[in-house]
Amino acid sequence: MNKTLDEAVALAKSLKGKVVDQMDVDVVLCPPFTNLASVHEIIADSPIGLGAQNVFWEEKGAYTGEISAEMLKSVGCEYVIIGHSERRQYFHETDETVNKKIKRALQAGLIPIVCVGEMLSQREAGKTQDVVGTQVKAGLAGFSKEQVEQLIVAYEPVWAIGTGAVATPDQAQEVHKFIRTTLGQLYDENLAQSVRIQYGGSMKPGNAAELLSQPDIDGGLIGGASLDADSFLGIIQA
Repeated sequence: MNKTLDEAVALAKSLKGKVVDQMDVDVVLCPPFTNLASVHEIIADSPIGLGAQNVFWEEKGAYTGEISAEMLKSVGCEYVIIGHSERRQYFHETDETVNKKIKRALQAGLIPIVCVGEMLSQREAGKTQDVVGTQVKAGLAGFSKEQVEQLIVAYEPVWAIGTGAVATPDQAQEVHKFIRTTLGQLYDENLAQSVRIQYGGSMKPGNAAELLSQPDIDGGLIGGASLDADSFLGIIQA
């Protein structure tokens, strides 16, 4: 929940001038709903994609305050974040609602960025794999291999979001590898290797290169460091 319309437009313009086609990186901006249409106008002729931070699982109806996948498509969205830890923590999203949102996003032609991750108490109790494994399995329950090939998974250690704490590269790699292994068990090894798994836990220009050099970390789901153009660009360049 950052950036007014004017602030978001300024950030998008700044990034557009610095993110060039030659960069071998896919870059997506996910501003608040109120800024989506204006940001899309700015980046439409650039290599930057557009995503939303949330979506509802029904096509339309009496769901005041919710936003449908079709509404997101109509303002230029290609991606949508689903099951972010803050949605789970503050708005009581469950693996079941995550599953329904993924289904609706795929039906509408959006690429889901599906978030999973454990809280500090769960990590300290040695339950990281139990928690993350359950979120992956329940979130993807009922989806075919072809559907799962279309989505992105983002691992968010909740204890490292906004706290300044960062999972070490080894800690992050361990969970990313576990997620990939789980996907292989649910589907097959080819799918497991093809699905992008991003790290989302206080990635910054200073630690991005080391995190991204890990074999199973395919990108970043960037929070605070994306609110400044130069900071975000530093991660992209890493």
